Amino acid sequence: MIGLGLLEAIPAERITERADPEDRDGDGISGRINRVWDEERGETVMGRFGWKAGQPSVEQQNLRAFADDMGLTSSLFPHTDCMPSQDCAVLPHGGSPEVSDEIADFVAFYASSLAVPKRRQMEDPRVVAGAETFNTLGCAACHTPRQRTAADAARPELADQTLWPYSDLLLHDMGEGLADGRPEFEATGREWRTPPLWGIGLAQKVNPQAGFLHDGRARTLEEAILWHGGEAGPAAAGYRALSTSSRHDLLRFLESL
Repeated sequence: MIGLGLLEAIPAERITERADPEDRDGDGISGRINRVWDEERGETVMGRFGWKAGQPSVEQQNLRAFADDMGLTSSLFPHTDCMPSQDCAVLPHGGSPEVSDEIADFVAFYASSLAVPKRRQMEDPRVVAGAETFNTLGCAACHTPRQRTAADAARPELADQTLWPYSDLLLHDMGEGLADGRPEFEATGREWRTPPLWGIGLAQKVNPQAGFLHDGRARTLEEAILWHGGEAGPAAAGYRALSTSSRHDLLRFLESL
């Protein structure tokens, strides 16, 4: 949930210019944009939120979750996916819509305002060495370190900022090992949006039971790296070939994020 407002404020053209669906530069990385339906605008736009970049905005991501995960209607989603066999019509109802526009605005503001935690141990020589290894292995090809928000972002406090999310917000083929077989708009069952890495070093401090990757299967950051396949396969292979010391440095770098 952290930094969503900042990610939303990155200009679409800056994300688009990093896409290389045909891998024209031959580096094996072919990030793609997911073109999704914007309910409010009534048109197809670039997606940037969710595991497969299936939602175009923080607000739509929120209200889609209200409808699909909680069965609550809103002006954007006046219907839920409740099946007739569930007899939802006989259950208590919260009005029409159940999530008012005022509440929707409050939730969107909250979700867009959660701050990114401060980096730690940035001057540690091992962290610096790990960052260099991260780049050398090619991890930064998808986990793009730096982004910048638009100067005319809708919220002035989010405008014209340099960010370090470590994500290009594009879709990448991660191989059969991570495939879920479920397309979402233009994303295939093997493609996932590059998840931002900021804050990842605190995930298991906040929740010791937290897992990594889209389904939490990885118990550690190292397991998450080793699950990488497809376009990220060479980087994972490079990690396996590192010395024990270099692997520890890379993990220490990730833990500093």
